[in-house]
Amino acid sequence: MGHMKRLKEDIYTVFERDPAAKSTIEVMLCYPGLHAVMMHRIAHGLYRRKWFLAARLVSHFSRFFTGIEIHPGAKIGNRVFIDHGHGTVIGETAEIGDDVTIYQGVTLGGTGKQKGKRHPTIGNNVVISAGAQVLGAIVIGDNSKVGAGSVVLQDVPPNCTVVGIPGRVKVKKEPAKGIDLEHNKLSDPVAEIITELQDRISKLENNSNLSSESPKNN
Repeated sequence: MGHMKRLKEDIYTVFERDPAAKSTIEVMLCYPGLHAVMMHRIAHGLYRRKWFLAARLVSHFSRFFTGIEIHPGAKIGNRVFIDHGHGTVIGETAEIGDDVTIYQGVTLGGTGKQKGKRHPTIGNNVVISAGAQVLGAIVIGDNSKVGAGSVVLQDVPPNCTVVGIPGRVKVKKEPAKGIDLEHNKLSDPVAEIITELQDRISKLENNSNLSSESPKNN
């Protein structure tokens, strides 16, 4: 894909996912997530040519300018949108698919100090909400959502939501059509289990009361 075509696609992506965007010139000048992705492509190109210092310098400038830190070794797909993005960190061996949305304060981080793959792989059409921490060489499946403030340490299957610390997975019935950005409407699997237990206890108590009130056989 040519550079101009990709830039137009990135700008369209901002309009598609952020209702606050008013004009093309505003998006080009005032969206740090767009700037971070654009500069990352330059840094990643240098990194692939093994010009590591130059790649890190571009990445360092990008972090200073946007507040978003993306290691030049990270692989980022098409139509990735980093909304606001301040404090977002994406590690060296992270891989991000197409149509992914990332909010501010997200970490795609590594664990340990071993060489090789140590950062997450994010599938297509994934939403990672504000403050989420996705750590280690794990996989977040296509069409999944990570709730705000969650800490994800294990693989997440496709078409799932994950919330909590540590992250707890709930399987969705069907994948949403298109990009679903309603990350404020994520269910809590633990709360649902507690509710089910409360209902079960209430039923048992009612049955026990009915049994004690029934007339005894002579």
